[in-house]
Amino acid sequence: VHALTGTLALGLRQLGWQLRHESFFDTLRVDCDPGQSVQLIKKARNAGMNLRLFPGGGIGISLDETTSLRDIQDLWQVFSAEQSPQLSPETLAELFQSAIPEELKRSSDFLKQPVFNRYHSETELMRYLQRLEKRDLSLTHSMIPLGSCTMKLNAASELEPVSWPAFSGMHPAVPMEQAQGFLELFRDLERMLALVTGYDAVSLQPNSGAQGEYAGLMVIRAWHEDRGQGQRNICLIPVSAHGTNPASAHMAGMKVVAVRCGEDGSISLADLREKVAQHRDHLAAMMLTWPSTHGVFEEGLREVCQLIHENGGQVYLDGANLNAQIGLCAPGEAGADVSHLNLHKTFCIPHGGGGPGVGPLAVKKHLARFLPATPLSSGPEAVSPVSGAPWGSAGILPVSWMYLKMMGPAALRKASQVAVLSANYIARRLETHYPVLYRGRNGRVAHECIIDLRPFKKSAGIEVVDVARRLMDYGYHAPTMAFPVGGTLMIEPTESESLREIDRFCESMILIRGEIRDIEEGRADRECNLLRKAPHSQALICKDSWDRPYGREAAAFPAPWLRDSKFWPYVARIDEAWGDRNFFCTCPPVEEE
Repeated sequence: VHALTGTLALGLRQLGWQLRHESFFDTLRVDCDPGQSVQLIKKARNAGMNLRLFPGGGIGISLDETTSLRDIQDLWQVFSAEQSPQLSPETLAELFQSAIPEELKRSSDFLKQPVFNRYHSETELMRYLQRLEKRDLSLTHSMIPLGSCTMKLNAASELEPVSWPAFSGMHPAVPMEQAQGFLELFRDLERMLALVTGYDAVSLQPNSGAQGEYAGLMVIRAWHEDRGQGQRNICLIPVSAHGTNPASAHMAGMKVVAVRCGEDGSISLADLREKVAQHRDHLAAMMLTWPSTHGVFEEGLREVCQLIHENGGQVYLDGANLNAQIGLCAPGEAGADVSHLNLHKTFCIPHGGGGPGVGPLAVKKHLARFLPATPLSSGPEAVSPVSGAPWGSAGILPVSWMYLKMMGPAALRKASQVAVLSANYIARRLETHYPVLYRGRNGRVAHECIIDLRPFKKSAGIEVVDVARRLMDYGYHAPTMAFPVGGTLMIEPTESESLREIDRFCESMILIRGEIRDIEEGRADRECNLLRKAPHSQALICKDSWDRPYGREAAAFPAPWLRDSKFWPYVARIDEAWGDRNFFCTCPPVEEE
């Protein structure tokens, strides 16, 4: 890339152009007056190339690994007054040495670890990647029951368009007239998202749920300031809210005041009224999650919204649990003013692993003019952009567009119904084996349920992490552990799982309860048992020696279906968070360098 950029630079200089910088890597800035700049931009576009126009004049050119010598010739043609400039890219490429200053050049070795120098054929690399893949338990193996994370199916039909060049090859800064198809998709997706959530306007710019939260709070702050109420900086957050809410409020410059919850997990209206009265002159917003992170539909939502509005605040309803709402109810119709929508949860974009997320911001009409600025919407009231690209992770928006188009209103409603039904089925199947921590007034949960494992610490010396690790032996990723309540598991099945798979998960949890009972009743050792020693790797099971008081079969094949399909944990038990709190380098020691 650097060599191609240097070749381009030598040719431009021979054509009489002045470059702003002597040092560069992959980007050049050509100095020229505003009139010349506009003409060059137009000429380049006619030749099928987009160049960067600097304010006040000047052209920017960036190359990458897809650039060819033919592209270099085409660029010279744009900057040449002649029909065909007499320049040889091959000759100039041989002349170019480097435009990187000596003091910036790397002097140390890099990529010396064996993994970077071991695989020299596609066959070897393919096998290496496959070995890595086999270590990862995913939705291709079993249900991922993480509560509040909606690990649902990302269907192949939804994912396929992301690979189409028309979407994947589009640069986020292309001129708007070259992106009319994308703009149509943006508008259509915004319209559908507004419709299913009961809001009036949507911004697709935020790149994550947390970024959507921040943008929403900044919109609320801008609205208060526009009304001469800039002193409002108090954000009320119940302890049942989503975990990122307090951090987002702090980042938006607000002061967090916690609101207590009752024994049933619902917001304490008495405590809320007290906090509102105490801070009414500075109340900016209340952030809440509905259904709550306790897995319950709170019946007092409208009353909460009315109380906040009467005292000058706005209601931010976290969109983390929309998987229980779409088609059944809408936050915008319940009285909320702002929500972020996790497209990487409810709307089927892959979630987790550090991949691309999208957290659009949906607002009521009175807040629409404050949504983050884009090239098509940058009024004086708009808050600053929260992403480097005007429509965030635009390349993966076709996933959610496909999901909404193919589902339609009836199927979206059914998806929410099945998600809620599945969670209640799990709660009912497990309630005689584990305490279900929170329920609504009718005894139901929302789309997720929390089971309480805290009693087992006293009765059997078993903690929540032991159950989580034992689930690995049954072929399951653990549910959300110790959130929002320590010592519990939050389970969310989503609508994607069949009754057969849900039953298999429930049977696993019931069998584990039986293993805990064996400890409680003295049939299993309190210290050395199936849970305290889980998970059991293949290497451990196949060792010649076995000094444990339980058998290998009970350790590795505790359920009949595991003989047909067994996922082996790659390692046995490790020391919990020790590695998080005691960092160490896995690189070769300095002495070996």
